[in-house]
Amino acid sequence: MARTKNRGTNIAVSLFSKQAPKWRLGKYLRLSKDDFKRGNAKDKDKEVSDSIENQRKILNEFEQMNVDEFEWSEEYKDDGFTGTDADRDDFQRLLSDIRTGKINCVIIKDLSRLSRDYVEAGILIDRLFVQMNVRFISLHERIDSYNDPESVSSMVVPITNVMNDQYCYQTSKKIRQVFDYKKRNGEFIGSYAPYGYIKDPNDKHALLVDREAAEVVKQIFAMFLNGMAVRAIVNHLNDHGAMCPSLYKQSQGLKYSCPNGQAKPMWSTITVTNMLKNPVYVGDMAQGRNRVKSYKIHKIEAVPEEDWIVVQNTHEPLVDREAFEKVKQLLKRDTRTAPKQKQLYLFSGFLRCADCGRAMSRIASKELYVYYQCGTYKSLSKKACTMHSIKSTRLEAATLYAIQQQVHLAVSYSAIVSQINMAPLKKSQSVRLEQLISAKEKELAKIMRYKQGLYQDWKDGVITHNDYRHMSEDYERQNEAISEVIANLKKERDELENGIDVENPFLTTFRKYENIDKLTREILIELVDHIKVYEGGDISIRFKFADELRRIIEYIEVNSHLQVV
Repeated sequence: MARTKNRGTNIAVSLFSKQAPKWRLGKYLRLSKDDFKRGNAKDKDKEVSDSIENQRKILNEFEQMNVDEFEWSEEYKDDGFTGTDADRDDFQRLLSDIRTGKINCVIIKDLSRLSRDYVEAGILIDRLFVQMNVRFISLHERIDSYNDPESVSSMVVPITNVMNDQYCYQTSKKIRQVFDYKKRNGEFIGSYAPYGYIKDPNDKHALLVDREAAEVVKQIFAMFLNGMAVRAIVNHLNDHGAMCPSLYKQSQGLKYSCPNGQAKPMWSTITVTNMLKNPVYVGDMAQGRNRVKSYKIHKIEAVPEEDWIVVQNTHEPLVDREAFEKVKQLLKRDTRTAPKQKQLYLFSGFLRCADCGRAMSRIASKELYVYYQCGTYKSLSKKACTMHSIKSTRLEAATLYAIQQQVHLAVSYSAIVSQINMAPLKKSQSVRLEQLISAKEKELAKIMRYKQGLYQDWKDGVITHNDYRHMSEDYERQNEAISEVIANLKKERDELENGIDVENPFLTTFRKYENIDKLTREILIELVDHIKVYEGGDISIRFKFADELRRIIEYIEVNSHLQVV
């Protein structure tokens, strides 16, 4: 009995003498840019400071009121970070200190400070903090995992986390809607104007030309159109000390950070290529070229060109549209240069094997002449295709001759089109076509009435179903035939009435080279789409404006009787 009595006394003493643990406190403060979007710009810095300071004050007051519970404390602050982004500097430092045991108690003002991603918030509170024996305190929701373990399991926690998540989603959605509205109105919404422009001091959504940078932009386009490779342009700019866009913006007093973090950034092929593709330089406001994956995943992804928001003629252009279109087409080609070469070869990006479709390879022989052969045959497999060889001199002469023939056509067709458009019989011919169209449309309407009555005859038992089916098919064939005739007559009428302007793209573009006697890369870019090389050295050239040429030929054929003799 004595031993039992003593054992009970020892247990009671042990229970009453147990001390509460001393906590190593991590005070976490966070404020995102969206949390202080109010007031004017000059007040924002003060509002950020006040908001962070407000959180600090609340957490410090709690610590002072419960000072005996804490061994020491550390502050973790993320100022200007959204709650959906886990890659916050001090947040990651806090997690690291938790995993190493430096911190075993986390306190926040409210759950939205910890995270606005409800999945991430749940993982932290329900798993990480539990596994690491971390005390978690959220003052606004009255959560304390040590003093009130049930508070962590309360429905308040997941519901609040979901509401915080939805707040971010709705905010992101509203911001996107506002930005899309501005984009469709042609208002510039970027933080920094594109290189070559500055923001209008009187309207931050409008662009003005920056004369100094604009000259560099014009020089880049000119060098590229003159046959310089992008890499050669980059080398030229860097060698001549031209400041790249990042450095130039910094030199103008803008707080611009270099995207790649380089201490001394330079021009690169990516920078130059993106400039050559940017419609902003023809005076169009092209926005929405990149987007964030979602309000939770802040990774930037490129947007397909057809989905860009483009508003034309919103500001002064630096490059004319014709030159920009040439550049655009040229960028689609394979324009690599040989080592140590700055200029692109004459036919770079234009030649294809007629059989396998692969680009032709340029070869300079020891006999000092240049020829081309199929890239598949040269580099991949001599069994997959044949050589398709052609000398450069022969290719150049044949291409020049073909272009001269197209130029001759353009000159001749311009004269014929001009005669047709001046013909006095044109109006009477148009009247005749209108009469034919009207007669055919009446014939078509009569057939449609017959076909509709046919159905009623079958339902009334006048004809059999087999007769109905055969007669209906016959009317349908007549319907299709007459509809085709009407379409052709209308096309002929439209060609006659609208005519072909002598300023047609095919006619004007090829007429410019009426006295051409030498082939240049600029001429190829403007006139030729691609050149196919056949086995044996024959070639076929696909010219640009082929559809326009076909339309001109049809117009002349239809109206040839109207030419003035």
